[in-house]
Order: sequence, then C-alpha cells, then structure tokens
Amino acid sequence: MTDIQKRPDIDEYFLKIASVVAERSTCRRHHIGAVAVKNKHILTTGYSGAPAGARDCLELGCLRDELGIPSGTRQEICRGIHAEQNVIIQAGLHGVSLEGSTVYCTHTPCVLCAKMLVNARIGRFISFGKYNDDTFVGLFREAGIQVEMKPRPPEKITFLD
Repeated sequence: MTDIQKRPDIDEYFLKIASVVAERSTCRRHHIGAVAVKNKHILTTGYSGAPAGARDCLELGCLRDELGIPSGTRQEICRGIHAEQNVIIQAGLHGVSLEGSTVYCTHTPCVLCAKMLVNARIGRFISFGKYNDDTFVGLFREAGIQVEMKPRPPEKITFLD
C-alpha cells in the first residue's frame, strides 16, 4: 500500500499557485507571486517584474543593488512592478472587480501595495513570507482586511499514477 498525500486545504492550494506564479518574476531580489481569488475561482494573477515590453533586471541588473538600497525602503527606485500591483492592473485590464476577494501572495505587502489593495476592497490577505515592511498591518486592520500567515506550502507536486 502506498502513502497517499493529504489533500491541501484551499489556502495551501492557492498559496502553492502563487508560488508557481512567482517563478515568472524578473526581480533579482525577490520572486513574488500573487493570486486574487473569489469563491474558489482565480480572478487574476501577478508577479514582480518590469512593465510589459520593458527590459528587466535579469537583463539590466538590479538598480537597487547597484545603489545599495536596503529591502523594504525606497520602493520607487525600482524598475519592477510588485506582484500585488500586477494583480490589480490585470483586474482593471479585464474588467474584474477584486472587491471581497482574497489575495494569496508569497510575501506580505509593502505599504504602497497595501494602500492599493485597500482601495481595491479586498477582504482577506493570505501569505507565508514576510516582506521587510510591516506598515500594512495597521492599515489592513483599519480597513477591516483579514490577514493570515500560513506555513509555506510544500514545493513538491504530488501526482497519482
């Protein structure tokens, strides 16, 4: 008899999907992925990287590293768009409301992304990784956005033969 892996719960499932989305990232510092979900249905995805059609940090190098800017500060000095921003942009491009949705992200948001998520009226934010900026906590609390930290999902994908 073979061992059957436990079925992931819904939060682990979508966090695992966010982790796969992060593999598309072109950021040299953090591979971050995000998935917006409502009623167990994926609305949009996003990953950290340069604007569409622009040269990215994999090609040009990291401007923040070159200038010695520590993580969690001076986000405006970056070629990249954050995963959470790309989730919101994709929703706007495709006419999808994120109101009441859950955003699953590989890292907690910077304050800029947190403000955008508040205005997008998400209901929950689920993550397993911490970014170097905790300013989002008070902002999300004030906006009534539920935040949950979960364990990192297993990297292995289990298939039945």
